[in-house]
Amino acid sequence: MSRRHQFWIALVTLTAAQVAASLFMRRGEALTIASDLIQGLLLLVATAAFLPWTSRHRTASTHTRIFWILMSGGMIFWLAYQAMWNYFEVIRRTDVPDPFAGDVVLFMHLVPMIAALGVLPHLQGDERDERIRMLDFTLLLTWWIFIYVYMVIPWQTVRVDELTYSTNFNFAYLTEKMVLLGALAILAYTAQGGWRGLYIQFLGASALYASSSYFANWAIGHKTYYSGSVYDIPLTISIAWMAAIPALARRYDLSHTKPSKPVLGIGITRLSMLALFTLPWAALQAELDTAIPGSVRAFRIVASLVATIVMGAMVFWRQRLLGTELTYFLDKSHRSFDELKLLQKQLIQSEKLASLGQLVGGAAHEINNPLTAMLGYSDLLSASSLPREEHEQAERIGEQVRRTKTLVASLLTFARQAPAKLASVDPNSLLQTAMRLLAPQLEAHGITTRLELGPSLPHVSADSNQLLHVCRHLAGQIGGQFDSETHSALLIRTSQEQDSVVIEFLTGAPSMHRPVCDLLLTSEGTNRPSTLSLSACSRIIEEHGGRLLRPSKPGVHAFRVELPIASRSAAVQPRAAAHGAF
Repeated sequence: MSRRHQFWIALVTLTAAQVAASLFMRRGEALTIASDLIQGLLLLVATAAFLPWTSRHRTASTHTRIFWILMSGGMIFWLAYQAMWNYFEVIRRTDVPDPFAGDVVLFMHLVPMIAALGVLPHLQGDERDERIRMLDFTLLLTWWIFIYVYMVIPWQTVRVDELTYSTNFNFAYLTEKMVLLGALAILAYTAQGGWRGLYIQFLGASALYASSSYFANWAIGHKTYYSGSVYDIPLTISIAWMAAIPALARRYDLSHTKPSKPVLGIGITRLSMLALFTLPWAALQAELDTAIPGSVRAFRIVASLVATIVMGAMVFWRQRLLGTELTYFLDKSHRSFDELKLLQKQLIQSEKLASLGQLVGGAAHEINNPLTAMLGYSDLLSASSLPREEHEQAERIGEQVRRTKTLVASLLTFARQAPAKLASVDPNSLLQTAMRLLAPQLEAHGITTRLELGPSLPHVSADSNQLLHVCRHLAGQIGGQFDSETHSALLIRTSQEQDSVVIEFLTGAPSMHRPVCDLLLTSEGTNRPSTLSLSACSRIIEEHGGRLLRPSKPGVHAFRVELPIASRSAAVQPRAAAHGAF
């Protein structure tokens, strides 16, 4: 038999035993002992049922765990009160004294339960808001304890008066139960899902306990109550129902929560402030009430002043937390404002770049038309029977026109006006072409180039026009940083590393070791290049499935392009063809 079945059998057996004892046993010592033991065992079983929920693996969140810890604390107080009651009636075989010092334990057993409801485990809120809310609720609980000390304790310790004590205690305890029932009713109405079912179970058990306790007090007042009487039957059933709630909670989904509402926090704050303002009025009322003894009056004044000091310290701490929160939110708002201004600048810059791209695309189309005509005429001149010198000049004109058309094609690519056309490209041949086109510009600045091309490099899948533009631009970037007195050549090296083809652009100075390119350049993000042309190169390489890197060390000029070989880059072809290179 499982523990769950044993638990339910124990609840049913103890409840049935109480019903049988109350209905069939005569009034006397045996009935009293049996009833007290049954209720004590029921409370022991109930407390044992609550305790496992205080562990971390049983609860979905910290709020839920705190809820069950406080509920378990209330059950422990209740069990302790029953143990004190059993001490007198079972062990000592005497009546419980009146007034009974243990009544404060009975009153206190509802305080942790009310605090558990104040945790609001069915709501999810910010941790900072929860600290302030819990502090507000602690103020309310402190005020509630003060009310008990103010109303009940003086007639129990300072000036013993059984009638006044019982009247004040019953009123305070009844009010406490009404507060618990009201809170449970509100939570059962506002909660959703499994939490609503759990709150309804607590509400039913608490309502049955409150009503049975009320009728038991009524019977005590009419001298008809005794331990084990029929008035204990609903009380026993309420204890058994309370013990069954942790077992029933396994059937509910307690992981579902909804966001906390600010109105709830404002309401608790206002109640806590109102509770603090009542303390001076309580002291003033005690001072002006001439119907009570002087010792009780002095006790109440001292209690009011002590509660004022304690709750005042809590309010001071709460204001300190609020000040910290205000500073946090002010800093957060300043950061958000700065980020908003930065985002606005970036948006304006993006709009400018978009307009520039449209302008470049339009201009490139306009330039492309006369270039086509010029190329056609140069081809006609080259095919005609001209003298050799003029024939060479016509070929040079055609070569320069083709170079200009290549630049125009790069501008169209930059402006996203031309779709990428991927094909199998030999990187070595592409670099040789790029260097032939770039040679006049480099020679004009006294820069020599040296190619170290890896043998038998595999092809890459790329748009040859776009990749040519990237290689020419990166080589030009390195060449623009040269100093003829310290740098001897522009070195371009190709090699294969695993499944990638590597193209390196670096200085060929004898004194310089091969630089380590470890900074990844991306078209977007924190490592975005500062120049528009490098950003275009980064995007082209990214859309070809590769990477563009440069050294993170300042003052070192080099670039490293990594491109996947054709068999690995086939997957990027649809993306490149759909979006273009940049």
